[in-house]
This record gives sequence, structure tokens and C-alpha cells, in this order.
Amino acid sequence: MIFLYSFIIALIMLIISYVHIKTYQLVGYNASKFLDRSIKFNLAIGDKNSLKFTKRLIRFIFMYFVLVYGLNLLVFALLQHWALILLDIIVLILFLPLIMMLAHIILCPLEHWIKKYYMNKAKKKLLSKKCIKIGITGSYGKTSTKNILYEMLSKQFKVCVTPSNFNTEMGITRTILENLDDHDIFIAEMGARNEGDIEVLTRLVEPDYAITTTIGPAHIETFKSLDVIERTKFELLRCMSPNGSAVINGDSNSGQRLYKKCTRTKFLTCKPNSFAYAKDIKLGKVCTFTLVIDGKELEMKTKLLGKFNIDNITTAAALAYILGLSFKDIKDAVWAMSPTPHRLELITSGKLSILDDSYNSNIIGASEALKTMSLFEGRKIVITPGFVELGDQQAAANFKLGAEVADIADYVIIMNEINKNQIWAGLISHNFPKSKIFFANTRMQQKQQLEKLTCENCIILFENDLPDDYK
Repeated sequence: MIFLYSFIIALIMLIISYVHIKTYQLVGYNASKFLDRSIKFNLAIGDKNSLKFTKRLIRFIFMYFVLVYGLNLLVFALLQHWALILLDIIVLILFLPLIMMLAHIILCPLEHWIKKYYMNKAKKKLLSKKCIKIGITGSYGKTSTKNILYEMLSKQFKVCVTPSNFNTEMGITRTILENLDDHDIFIAEMGARNEGDIEVLTRLVEPDYAITTTIGPAHIETFKSLDVIERTKFELLRCMSPNGSAVINGDSNSGQRLYKKCTRTKFLTCKPNSFAYAKDIKLGKVCTFTLVIDGKELEMKTKLLGKFNIDNITTAAALAYILGLSFKDIKDAVWAMSPTPHRLELITSGKLSILDDSYNSNIIGASEALKTMSLFEGRKIVITPGFVELGDQQAAANFKLGAEVADIADYVIIMNEINKNQIWAGLISHNFPKSKIFFANTRMQQKQQLEKLTCENCIILFENDLPDDYK
């Protein structure tokens, strides 16, 4: 009977561990981050995210269950009194996060071998193809620039692109193994949270062409400084094909420094009189501008919103032009483009308009989103949890966000607790009425507040959306 009792209790413990397992997956299977969240009881309690039953997670759950089952079996075998057994089971429940970390440690060598095996397989497959390889990195605008470039190049070439935010080692590896076929071009978005991450991805892809988008203080919590961010993004330019070419967004000091350091063939964009830049910009629900590439001018219009999207278009268009795309194809592609979902995407329903910027929130992007919102008529409602992963800059950034929101919005709903005080202080510093500030910790509370505030002629901005492991 002890085998059956041990199995049943282990199964109950596995169910109890659901939020711990979800947190473990949300922090990218990072043991130290998971333990930190567990100690602070900052777990993924909520309905925004659900478990993704990947092969890795299934292996982890199996190992974790085996350990819990074995420990329960040991308790039943060694202890006879029911009170002692119950006490021991309670102790086990309290130490479930440590048991999870034991499962993590046991599986580490296997996971490392699996990752290397598939990465090597992907690299061999990529080397066997004759396609042009493009790598894209940066702090902001990677996904949008990738999607814009894909739309442009698809006018003339067969293009394979990393989907969604598949910008990690295994994301790029899966794309190569599952999606790459007889394509002319492969585009890989490359993300990073630590120095050295981009070098690993660049060694995997070995790009012929590179794009760096806007560079700024994103993920400063792990990078620690802007200098480290610059070095990390420069890894793409340093490790790409020696005969390759780089297109570098120069709208920031960081981008201009990378341009000066780059020893490959290089093209600067988004700076007046550079290889490619935009002028005569008029923002609105349809944006118009003059695109200048290599001294040639082209009148453009786009349904993509915000100045930063025009910069993304300019940078993508520069590489498309280098690869031989005609101005007509570039212009047609830009006009035909729809916004990337959740990245300043305009959704309309009657007289109600929604600006969905929930996946694209950063210091620069939020300012642009608010400027775009100011172009609309009617009641303006901003919903935001603020910015995270900014280290010691986080408080100041969220105070500034509150101040900027105060100058545009009529009502504000602050989501989650993490930046609540800083955003509130920023709002109050610009004399925003306290009676028009609301708080919500769940989507249900948010919905209830919105139902009270929404009117017929209304524009709602969703600026960022944090996963369940942020409170």
C-alpha cells in the first residue's frame, strides 16, 4: 500500500506545484531566478500565462515527480506513526522548490547535450543551404524590423524568418530544422539578456548581413550597464561573416558608436544625410514621409504608427535596397504592411479605438505610443504596469512614464503592484487628478474599471503587459 499512498501524495504535490512549475518556465528555466522568486513568494499566480508542455518541460516534470515519489516512499518506509508521516509530508511540501532545483541539477547535463545536438544539426543544415543569411539585433524594434524586412524581401525572394519572438538559441534552431527549405533568404532575430548571448547566435547562423536596431537600456537588470548592452549588440557585427555588410540604426549615441567600431562594410541609417533616412515626417493614422536611400528620394505612406516604426522601415528598406529590391517593391510593401500584433497595433470598433502596445513596451516606444495617442480625438485612457528589468533605473523610468502619461491621458489604470508608487508619483508631479487614477491587479479588475470609464468616442492605450510572475 505504501507504493500507492506515495504515488497519490506525489501526484497531489505535483498539482500543488503548478504555479512553481509555471514560474520556472516563465523565468526561462533559470534556477537562480526561480529560487529568488520562490523565496519572495513572487510566483506566477494568474491567468495571463499557461504552461507550455514542451519536451523539456515534460522531461522536467517527469524527473520532479520521480523525486517527490521517491521521497514520499522513503517517508512511508522509515516512519510508522501517522502523525510523523503527516509532519514529514508537510515539510516536503514546504521544500518543493528545492526538490524542483534538484530535478533541474540532475537534468542539466542532459539538457546541455540535447541543446548542443540540435544546434549542431541546425548549423549543418544551414551550411548546406545556399541562402543569404541575415541577423537582426538591438534593444528595441527587432521584431518589427524583422517583419518589415520580410514583407519587403518577399516581393522578390522566398524568405524564411524566425516566427514571433523565437530569438533564442533553441528558437532559431527550431526554425532552421522545421521551417527552412529551398528559401533564398533566412532572417534570424537575435535576442539577449546577458553578454555573450548574441555571439552564440551569430556563430550558429553566420550571417552575411546584419542589422542593428535602436540600442538603449533594455534588460538593464541583467546587463547592468549600457556599455555591456553595446558590447553585446556589437557581437553580431564582430562575429558575422568577414565579407558581410552591416546596416546600423544611428538614431542613438550607442548606434553611432557601434558604427564607428564596425570593421565590416557598413551603412548608417536614421540620421540626417546618412545612407538611409526619413524626412518630412507627418504622423497620423496614416503616416507619410520621404525616404532617402543612397541619395535617391521616395515618397512613402504607411499604416504603421509612430516615428520609431518609420525608423524601422528606413533601416529595413536600406538592406532591401542593398539586396537589389526596387523602389516600387519597397513602396508597395510598406503601404501593404499591417502592424505587428501587440506592437502599437490600432484596433477599431465603431467609435472606440484601441492602441495595443502590450508586447513592445520600453522607454522610447512608450513615449512614441503616447505621442500617437495624442493625435486621436476623444477620451484617452492609458492602462500600464510600467517597465521592468531596468535595475536601478526602473524607479526613475516609471516616474517619467507617469509624468508623460499625465500630459496626454484623461484616465489611468495602473496594473500590478511592482511600479504602482513610481507611476503614481509621476502622475501627481504633473498635477494629474487623483480621482482619475485607478488600480487593478487582475484582468477582471481591469475589465471592471474599463466598463465604467469607456465611452463611445474613446481611445485606449495598453502600454505593456507583464507575465504572471510579476505582481
